[in-house]
Amino acid sequence: MDIGVVSVRYARALLKSATEQKLEDAVYKDMLTLANSYVRVPQLRVTIDNPMLAKDSKKSLLLTACGEQSSPLTGRFIELVLSEDRETILQFMANSYITLYRQQKNIIRGRLITATAVSPETEQKMRQMVESRTKGTVEFETEVKPEIIGGFVLEYDTYRMDASVKNRLQTILQKLNK
Repeated sequence: MDIGVVSVRYARALLKSATEQKLEDAVYKDMLTLANSYVRVPQLRVTIDNPMLAKDSKKSLLLTACGEQSSPLTGRFIELVLSEDRETILQFMANSYITLYRQQKNIIRGRLITATAVSPETEQKMRQMVESRTKGTVEFETEVKPEIIGGFVLEYDTYRMDASVKNRLQTILQKLNK
């Protein structure tokens, strides 16, 4: 069976259960933390995929990877995944849950890249501008990249606005080289 299909089915079931119990926000935080744990600690996947490791040890490790205050529903979900021997695709399930949750809540991911750190007020103004254009909530991430020299790059949904000095210089160079 296709990993994507299975992971989405599990994620949909988890989201439905979490929504019915009004725990979807807490489970979302758990799944974000779990997905980030898989990215930050690549050895986690190797360890969880190890068939020699006891299910109880896997459960304990996964609950730790979900964060200190994980939801009881998340714990039951992990138990279910382990009992069905589906732990090898748990990372995909977590990412599928995140995607489905964002669709349900109309959450758009946005990113602001600047040459230097921006003030919280500037970040808030950019967030508000994106929210007014998308009519949704924006999860905003800021990143400092000195190589853009100045200005900013704003990305959200499929939109990208590059108002960086580096981009402007490249545009001028291309025109000069024609």
